[in-house]
Amino acid sequence: MRTCEEPRPPNGQSPIALAAGQSEYGFAEKVVEGMFIVVNSITIKIHSKAFHASFELWQLQGYSVNPNWQQSDLRLTRITDPQRGEVLTFKELTWQTLRIEADATDNGDQDPVTTPLRLITNQGRIQISLKRRTKDCNVMASKLMFLLDDLLWVLTDSQLKAMMKYAESLSEAMEKSAQQRKSLAPESVQITPPAPSTQQSWSQPFGVSPNASSIGQYFDKHDMKESSYHLLISRLDLHICDDSHTRESGALKHGMLGGAMQLTFRRMAFDYYPFHRAGDACKHWVRYSEAMETRGQWAKKLVSEFQSKIEKL
Repeated sequence: MRTCEEPRPPNGQSPIALAAGQSEYGFAEKVVEGMFIVVNSITIKIHSKAFHASFELWQLQGYSVNPNWQQSDLRLTRITDPQRGEVLTFKELTWQTLRIEADATDNGDQDPVTTPLRLITNQGRIQISLKRRTKDCNVMASKLMFLLDDLLWVLTDSQLKAMMKYAESLSEAMEKSAQQRKSLAPESVQITPPAPSTQQSWSQPFGVSPNASSIGQYFDKHDMKESSYHLLISRLDLHICDDSHTRESGALKHGMLGGAMQLTFRRMAFDYYPFHRAGDACKHWVRYSEAMETRGQWAKKLVSEFQSKIEKL
């Protein structure tokens, strides 16, 4: 993979649907979603102006799950609401080992001598929720949760500085991509006609008759109001060491020894809602609390003041 100077246009309709000669969510999509994928090892290499990185995964598995993140009957791994014309699907990816390595490129703006950044983790998983329109399979919202167990990470000060430079080099491309996503974010969706009866039978559990109200309530329970990305680490032990004495000549002779710092985080979580608008409700957020109500009132006040100033201009 290679980072782009300018973001590419969206992919458009689902290639699975186009290859099957259909334009809406149908049998071909369900067959592909029901596949159980096992990969012994996979390597992803990323090239950028300032650095190159590699991701290595071992014993990767991908499969469909129900809304409670459990493997079950495939008909229970999606929720279709014909009245809305939308479908929810749930996936999970697991692996045994993940290795990440990043280093500066020769033509980048990094220092001549840099320390490669390395991270090795034990087993983890990614939970993916997708909401799509049934008429064209376009993704309307997604939720991605990156879950890690105990993580030990040893960083030197030079690696920490290099990591900050890597993030800085990607910030411009990420900002352009975010602007493109926001400009193409779906607005209010038209209600599509009910899908064929075959699609309704695929989405219903055994022995349950279709009921518009019950389906709508079940859909609302697991619906994604907006796209979001989440990272949850059960325990993180971060060791930051000073390795400046290894690069400065004569440092050891003068007794200049490096120091070290250890940081321990438990149940550390990051939540990112890229499409959330200022002043909108936050009750659907994963870690919503009453303290956010005060923040919401403050944000609404700022938005109203800004709108009044714009109207005057």
